[in-house]
Amino acid sequence: MRILFWGTPDFAVPPLRALLGEGHDVVAVVTQPDKPRGRSRTQLDPSPVKVVALEEGLPVLQPIKPRGEEFIAELEALDLDLSVVVAYGHILPKAVIDLPRLGTLNIHASLLPVLRGAAPIQACILEGHSETGVTIMQMVPALDAGDMLHVLRTPIGADTTYGELHDQLAEMGALAIVQALTLIEAGASRAVPQDDALSTYAPKIDRDMARVDFSWPAVQVSRVVRAFDPRPGAFATLAGNTVKLFGARLVDDGRDTSLDEPLRESPPGTVRSIDEQGLLVRCGSGAIRISDVQPSGKARMTALAWARGRGVQIGDQFEPGATSRGEP
Repeated sequence: MRILFWGTPDFAVPPLRALLGEGHDVVAVVTQPDKPRGRSRTQLDPSPVKVVALEEGLPVLQPIKPRGEEFIAELEALDLDLSVVVAYGHILPKAVIDLPRLGTLNIHASLLPVLRGAAPIQACILEGHSETGVTIMQMVPALDAGDMLHVLRTPIGADTTYGELHDQLAEMGALAIVQALTLIEAGASRAVPQDDALSTYAPKIDRDMARVDFSWPAVQVSRVVRAFDPRPGAFATLAGNTVKLFGARLVDDGRDTSLDEPLRESPPGTVRSIDEQGLLVRCGSGAIRISDVQPSGKARMTALAWARGRGVQIGDQFEPGATSRGEP
């Protein structure tokens, strides 16, 4: 089976390696153009997928957009049986989706039809899901709406971060696509239509989604911090300056009556204690502990190191809903 692989970020690397490791005939890779970096913008960085493709000696295609007669002609010359798409970064036109003999498969990081869209991993944490997974689907022009061919599931732990879940689902995607191709080659694959009535949407991440307001319940604060840990980093404002927050752990979700009264009387955002475990911060209801921080313009550090450097002290208060100075 002649396969064209489409992908760009590190999430797509395990599936590409898995296909190659299982001996599948990956004839070429399509990835986004190299990105300029640095102040001069003259140095170009290849995508993680391109790095692997070059290591493996695979031809690499990098169209600005995956369309046009010239690009279609390049694909036709590859005599494709199947395309596999993983976080490529562009919507594919119908002509490209339908070009291979068996069409195009996509690895999506949610249990479809739940959380269609650009950021399903962050969304499942933000929404408090107890389970997620990966879905192998037959691509169609509509967003993440094609028939499902294979699904793998995994629970989401109470303290799971985006980074941890991202890496786990990337490996699950690698396993799922290998299993799906095995079923296809054996003639045992069964397409299951999605129920559009059950679909939800995971929008692209923007900066405001990562802003923390400690007037929220502790459960909500925890979800926001974990959904953007380690990147781009949830943030709040202290003394007018931006601070990124990592390593959120619930101390009290607002239902525990055992916390001392002074804690309950503290305004939301008040730092109640600082130790090796981090900052204990009062929320709108309940409390949360933050293990690591990244003040604006500095490297990530433990909360205790920040306190020892006099960046924070007991009694300081994060500013609910305030506008911060400096970019996180």
